[in-house]
Amino acid sequence: MKWNKTECRVFQAGLNIASRFLYWREPNTVSGPGSVDEIPSILKSMGVTKVMVVTGRHVGKSIAPAIIENICASGLDCYHFGEAESNPSTTTVFKIRDLYKEHGCNGFLAIGGGSPMDAAKGAAALITRPKKTLNQMAGLFGVLKKIPPFVAVPTTAGTGSETTIAAVITDAETHHKYAIMDIALVPRIAVLDPELTRSLPQKTTATTGMDALTHAVEAYICWTNRTKKSDKRAEEAVKLIFKYLEKAYQDGNDMEARGKMLEASFKAGYAFTRAGVGNVHAIAHTLGGLYGTPHGLANAVILPIVLEDYGAAAYPRLAKLADLVGIKGDSVEDKAKAFIAEVYAMNERMGIPKGLDVIKDEDIPQMIKWALAEANPTYPVPVVYDEAHCRRVIKIIRDKA
Repeated sequence: MKWNKTECRVFQAGLNIASRFLYWREPNTVSGPGSVDEIPSILKSMGVTKVMVVTGRHVGKSIAPAIIENICASGLDCYHFGEAESNPSTTTVFKIRDLYKEHGCNGFLAIGGGSPMDAAKGAAALITRPKKTLNQMAGLFGVLKKIPPFVAVPTTAGTGSETTIAAVITDAETHHKYAIMDIALVPRIAVLDPELTRSLPQKTTATTGMDALTHAVEAYICWTNRTKKSDKRAEEAVKLIFKYLEKAYQDGNDMEARGKMLEASFKAGYAFTRAGVGNVHAIAHTLGGLYGTPHGLANAVILPIVLEDYGAAAYPRLAKLADLVGIKGDSVEDKAKAFIAEVYAMNERMGIPKGLDVIKDEDIPQMIKWALAEANPTYPVPVVYDEAHCRRVIKIIRDKA
């Protein structure tokens, strides 16, 4: 279905009113170096006796074994699924669901970046709603039923999946990447241990950090759905990212910077959970689905391009962020443009490209279809895109490469 601007704005206004009656909770947090040691007691307090541990391959071999050993030593039982891939597929989600049931698990522990968390959330949704398919739960509030106990342990500082309502899944057959968004998917506990991010490569530190910035900025410039709390969390996240991201990038052993970036990611996650994201994410998801482009990289590249494209519609809010981080300008427009220029500059200093050359002409119609289906009418963006507008922006993303 195609939505025009007026229809999108009416839908968004109604959604804004309805959302005021929902309880938008943040997960409880355990934070600081060594906080992963508290996981066994956390699981026991939630009544978990056998936990399904979900990781990707690298984390499954490097970080997870010590955590699993500690859990088993406490008298709890585990089953470890260590094959969650980037941009997790429906096939992976089904495997996790089946193994969870086969091994009699009664809780989830997701360790890693957004991919294992999203895969575990998708499986939890299927367990909670066995008569629904993932497609049927896509979009807003398709679960609406409490999932099993869920603990999230981020090993990157960017996705914010440890605090969000979203599980982003890629259809294994069509390569369509879509989000299941429901308050039920917010993890119960988030464990923010900076020691787990110490060995993150510079490239991953950079792209996941810019992913968090994208979450905060897109939430902050939404025209509706924002609240005082979401604005506050977005502002806090932006300030932390501008201060600490490049420090973490330059020195991975800087535990203050690592810890602050985990905090920023968490706060940005709450901000966009409550307020929403926008066209940056809608386009980025198409790149992940079609080409396997890492989500953080896609967001980092697309963010300043879309902010430029929004123009005056985003200037007042971007100017406020410029003030917060000490970026000067003689007018609202000057400040907003200087903020965008600094996003470009941050990317350049951290080796992130200005564009992405993977986009093929023959794929652009599919990208437009998926991006508009995701963004319209749900995302309260400053500028509603139609097909022609979306095509122009996608070509800019490719041409800047």
